[in-house]
Amino acid sequence: MFTARRLAAALALPMIVAARPLPEAKPHVIDKAHSEINFVADSRMLSAHGFFGKWDADVKLDATKYENSTISLTIDASSINTRVDMRDNHLRGPDFFDVAKFPTITFKSTGVKQTAANKLEITGDLTVKGVTKKIVVPASVMFYDKGVGRFRGTLTVLRKDFGVSYDPAVNPIENEVQVQWDIALKEPAPAK
Repeated sequence: MFTARRLAAALALPMIVAARPLPEAKPHVIDKAHSEINFVADSRMLSAHGFFGKWDADVKLDATKYENSTISLTIDASSINTRVDMRDNHLRGPDFFDVAKFPTITFKSTGVKQTAANKLEITGDLTVKGVTKKIVVPASVMFYDKGVGRFRGTLTVLRKDFGVSYDPAVNPIENEVQVQWDIALKEPAPAK
């Protein structure tokens, strides 16, 4: 027989479950010694390989449900480095990134989707040279264990979509730029 006590318990169960805190995305810090953002831009005469030396990210990660995770990335555009000073100075100027007017490149996630066991798609807004476009960033989970992990990916960015459209007549540059990223992160050490 269904007693009043059992009825009350049955009615209370959904409220108890709903009141439990859901797992939260935890802040993580970037392990800069094991992280990098690189790119390859092809032109008629060569493939320019480069990287950004100064950048930071605000990452909140839920490794049990990646959909709860967020990332905001800020790159110091003037830290571009292709190992050729003359080319780097040109890239910092108005023909390319115009770092005096647009000192940062930013990415802010708007959603994370797990597509396979170790594969993610991070959707977000990329802002370069004052132009913002929605992009999808593929990510591979290299590992995540006990608050420490490594994620990497490669994506194609169409530079002209962001106003980085200079093309020298003698050495035209491809519109597609390959961006390769590798980010190691960890939960911060507990405060003492």
